[in-house]
Order: sequence, then C-alpha cells, then structure tokens
Amino acid sequence: MSSKKQPEEKPKKSTENYYDLKKDAVERLVNAEKKTYPKTKADPGKAYRSSAIDKIPNWIKALFIKFWFNGAVCFFILWGLGLYVTNMTDMLVVLAVVMGMVTDLLVNNAFRFFEKYEGQNSKWMMFPKKKYWTFFANIIYAFPVLFLVVRLYEFINIAGNRINGTENEMILGVEPILFGLFYLMFDMMFLGIKNTLRKILSDAKQKNAI
Repeated sequence: MSSKKQPEEKPKKSTENYYDLKKDAVERLVNAEKKTYPKTKADPGKAYRSSAIDKIPNWIKALFIKFWFNGAVCFFILWGLGLYVTNMTDMLVVLAVVMGMVTDLLVNNAFRFFEKYEGQNSKWMMFPKKKYWTFFANIIYAFPVLFLVVRLYEFINIAGNRINGTENEMILGVEPILFGLFYLMFDMMFLGIKNTLRKILSDAKQKNAI
C-alpha cells in the first residue's frame, strides 16, 4: 500500500529575526529626519502690499480711500449722469444709492484688505462686520450724509450771495474734490459720534463688571 505523503513542514520563523526587524523599523521611525514645512501666512494679502504703502500711517490711508471714492462717485455719477438725469431729486437718490454700494463693496473691503490684524480699521466703518444686511444699511446711511452735503452747498451759496449782494447766483458749484471733502467731513462726524457712544457704553460695562 502506498503511504500518504506527509505534508511538508514549513520552516519555522525565527522569533529572534522577527523582533530584530521590528526593532529596526522602530529605530528608523524614531530617528527619521523631521521634515519642516513653511508656515502659512496669516495675512495672504500682505504679499501684495508694498512696504512703501505699509509705512504710510493708517489714518492717512483711511481718509484718502474715503475721499478718493467719494470724489469718484461724484465724477462718474453726478457729472456723468447729469446730462441724462435732469431732475435733481432723482439724481440725489441715485447718488446716495451708488455711494452706499461703493462704500459697502469697495471702500470697506479696501479697509479690510489693508488691515494688519482683524478689526484694525473697524473705527473707520459705520458697519464694520460684513453681513448681507450691511449692503442695504450703507445705502440708507448714505442718505443723511448726502443730505448734509447738499445743505452745506446751499448754505455756502446763500452766504456768498448775501456777501456779494447778488441773488440766486451759483457761488460754489459741485465738483469731485470739494464734494469728496464735504462728504468725508460729515461721514467722519457720524463715525466720531458712533465711536464715542461705543466707548461710553464700553466704559460703563466695565465699571458695572467691577
């Protein structure tokens, strides 16, 4: 009778070699050269800002940005559409709406871009937080500011006519530079009131907390 073939015995693995391999793997892992990765910049826009701009005081940049956009709106809207929109009331409504849109979409975003840390330029914005409702809030805010600008022009022209002994003459017309300065002046007046009230409330809360 043919005897069944006995299964071949598998060679036994040496436990000593097994643990040597594990030990080598652990040592390679521990002694592996640590890779260093470049730190991500906290402010991505910083790379696109020149050092010359960074050296300009923050308040000068803020006032210039406001003034420049105010004058630009006057130039493109009041002067540009003046030939097509003859009704002054309609023109002022369009001007206020555009001014509010420019403030929310361009001016405030420029302030946020030039910030070195979050909230640095909040005091220069009536509505510093970027929300969907701030778009409409800035448009509404533009109406009282523009109203005061118009009243200032009227006051200057009335005073000029009285001094010159004339009547209904245009002593001072509307042009981008003075318009930008007048709008900036009343805008800063409202911002000063807001910041002062916030400081008073903040000081009151701190005293109550003590």
